[in-house]
Amino acid sequence: MQITDIKVRKLFDEGPMKAIVSVTFDGQLAVHDIKVINARDKFFIVMPSRKNPDDTYRDIVHPINAQFRSMLETEVIAAYNAECEAAEAARLAEEADVAQTV
Repeated sequence: MQITDIKVRKLFDEGPMKAIVSVTFDGQLAVHDIKVINARDKFFIVMPSRKNPDDTYRDIVHPINAQFRSMLETEVIAAYNAECEAAEAARLAEEADVAQTV
């Protein structure tokens, strides 16, 4: 199963959750609401989950083995980093445009 698309849906500046991401596999299956978390200076992903009646959470979908989880996490975090770089570049370009008009 190959990742064919990663969309960073939302970025967060505050708190440990840094992004919400959707991943498409083989152009046929999409998994939404994967969270990018930064805790203790380490990035990792949290799969979509639901709250059970006993107030515990259970993943709705998750990787079956460590190799696939590692590949998924690496790709999602790379997409998050690329989105952050693009957002920063856009912010700097906007600041430069404002500075030129003043």
